[in-house]
Amino acid sequence: MAAALSGATMGQLRSWRQDRGHGPILRPELAAKPALYSFRDVLALRAFAHLRQDVSLQKIRKALVTLKKFGEVEHLSSYSLVADGDSIVLVGHEHEHATDLVKHPGQRVIATMADILQEFAPRPGVVVPHLLQPKLNVSVDPETQGGQPVITGTRVPFDAVAELVEDGVLPEKIRDYYPGVTPDAARDAVSFALYVDSYSLGPRAA
Repeated sequence: MAAALSGATMGQLRSWRQDRGHGPILRPELAAKPALYSFRDVLALRAFAHLRQDVSLQKIRKALVTLKKFGEVEHLSSYSLVADGDSIVLVGHEHEHATDLVKHPGQRVIATMADILQEFAPRPGVVVPHLLQPKLNVSVDPETQGGQPVITGTRVPFDAVAELVEDGVLPEKIRDYYPGVTPDAARDAVSFALYVDSYSLGPRAA
């Protein structure tokens, strides 16, 4: 789920958890095995996947090291890191101007945190949906079910609905089990479940 909602591959998640001399890019804040990512983790991962469209992983690591040198030790989801040409800048966050983290001080930016929430394509053939609304009837809210995607307007996990349909329950009959779930919402739940499954089984990338 973290991979499907962030745009990172399963291989990238594994790699980014590892210490490469300067610490991991992002280790889940929930200490568990297998790795469990929080909503804040997914938001940070999504920012990294967005950055990888324009800059190298080496520059992302360098930007994170620079952040630490600046004394910035909050969760990485607290920072707006965006690509500026072939560099990475820190936008806002108690700074009057954009601060270059890789090359030289810079002012111009080409993305904002709003861009990171929007649908984007981290790799050819892969489109990551809007983080908070991956489907018309499927939503993600950190205050609802711990950030697990749910049917919009309800607390019903999307996968609970998708599993019923996969077990043979018609979308039109889902209301017999969950009165607040419409047939269209049930179809969206199945569509999103297929996306998550196909994404997690896709090719690995470093």
